[in-house]
Amino acid sequence: MAEHLFHLKAHWPGLRNDVGEIESGQLKTKVSIPPEMDGPGIGTNPDEMLLGAAATCYIITLAAMMERSKLEKVDLTMESVGIVDVTKGVITYKKIIHRPVIILKAEASEKDETLALKLAEKAEASCMISRALKGNVEIEMEATILRQ
Repeated sequence: MAEHLFHLKAHWPGLRNDVGEIESGQLKTKVSIPPEMDGPGIGTNPDEMLLGAAATCYIITLAAMMERSKLEKVDLTMESVGIVDVTKGVITYKKIIHRPVIILKAEASEKDETLALKLAEKAEASCMISRALKGNVEIEMEATILRQ
């Protein structure tokens, strides 16, 4: 069994509405509570970072699956939305919606389009971050397949 270790250093010198810093590999940024939660909104925040982890894991997984399947693409882009629910003072990361846009070559077949959609669906279940969130955060995928 291979294990990969990832390390993060965090520094939080103040109180709730102050600003801290995190550093992990190539990531170095300020962190604070977002303005939507009555924070200063400086740097990033855990909500954005969770969304970023889920989105980047998904899109990298999808690109790798397309490569292994030899499905050629012109481009692959995505927008993702994180939905955080606050009910009676309890903050819950409720849902993430990924909206990938897969652009295939103009000469792509219907079979290619079907494969692209199948891989888009499979990538969500295969991504390690999606698997880590399973049972806690609902993840939806709304793919668009185009030809160019």
